[in-house]
Amino acid sequence: MEESPQNDLNMASLEEEDPLQSSSPRISVREFSCHCCYDILVNPTTLNCGHSFCRHCLALWWSSSKKTECPECREKWEGFPKVNILLRDAIEKLFPDAIRMRSEDIQQNNDVVQSLAAFQKYGNDKILSAPSTGRVNQQRGGGFFSGVLTALTGVAVVLLVYHWSSRESEHDLLVHKAVATWTAEEVVLWLEQLGPWASLYRERFLSERVNGRLLLTLTEEEFSRAPYTIENSSHRRAILMELERVKALGVKPPQNLWEYKDLREPTWKQWREFLVKYSFLPYQLIAEFAWDWLEVHYWTSRFLIVDAMLLSVLELFSFWRTWSRGELKTVPQRMWSHFWKVSTQGLFVAMFWPLIPQFVCNCLFYWALYFNPIINIDLVVKEVRRLETQVL
Repeated sequence: MEESPQNDLNMASLEEEDPLQSSSPRISVREFSCHCCYDILVNPTTLNCGHSFCRHCLALWWSSSKKTECPECREKWEGFPKVNILLRDAIEKLFPDAIRMRSEDIQQNNDVVQSLAAFQKYGNDKILSAPSTGRVNQQRGGGFFSGVLTALTGVAVVLLVYHWSSRESEHDLLVHKAVATWTAEEVVLWLEQLGPWASLYRERFLSERVNGRLLLTLTEEEFSRAPYTIENSSHRRAILMELERVKALGVKPPQNLWEYKDLREPTWKQWREFLVKYSFLPYQLIAEFAWDWLEVHYWTSRFLIVDAMLLSVLELFSFWRTWSRGELKTVPQRMWSHFWKVSTQGLFVAMFWPLIPQFVCNCLFYWALYFNPIINIDLVVKEVRRLETQVL
């Protein structure tokens, strides 16, 4: 890697042609030269030791030597070198003509293009081969997201302890108890779960001793008159809509994790519909479920919808990365591996679900529900940054 006379002539001519050299004599092309090709840096890549080289020069060095070390000081680099965006932008603004000519020469050189492609493939494989190590190191190193998750986990545990200690067990009974057999107290419990506004009518239903059989006979006109006197038309419609669902199901519709846990086994038709959507449109299945419960659980439904959108974006990134590397043939194998992993985890949870304490399930469920969007936002940001620094 010796400096050639031709490169000296090129650099001298570039210094004369560049208008910035006359106004700023202390800035020259030579100060931004690569120590491999001794020409202006193109897509400068800075190593751990601080030395910067053209990315294609570093790729040629790696292809010929198969060493992950600096060509100048021989210090090994860690991870996979990335383009120094700040240095690249500065050079392109200072010497746009020089960069344009150098880029054209590089694109016309097949050996350089092949070396760049092989070097990038090596980096992508290196990143994929050790994803868990990076996450563990990030968790150990702390950072904003780890601090936020730690704090929110502490708050969630406190709230769940309070919710668990003050919770009434009667709520769970209604999901598998026929509505016609509800007592007046159980009708009031059902009414209160429609929302905070329903507490306005609690005493009116109790004073009339409205049980399940009487509840099924009430109409909108009766709700608007005494003794119920529900003047707000939106409240009347909400009660009637939920009442229609109760009539259709014969029991109270589930509204939380434990009520779903107490339900009867789904029918084969429901299983078939679920498995089709689970196999081909899993995130749509989650979003549909959240959308149906948007009026009942305002924030929980929105967290689920946002999480489904973020997961869809991550899936698109993953598919694009697989397609750009020409690895579409490996998709069936990856899908089978992922399906086997998820099925094993699901079987494990199904076996121990009846034995897991309620408080532990609450912690795990709500932690995954509310904190997963935060984690997925971090992953989407990393994918976007990876696209910015990746040289195709």
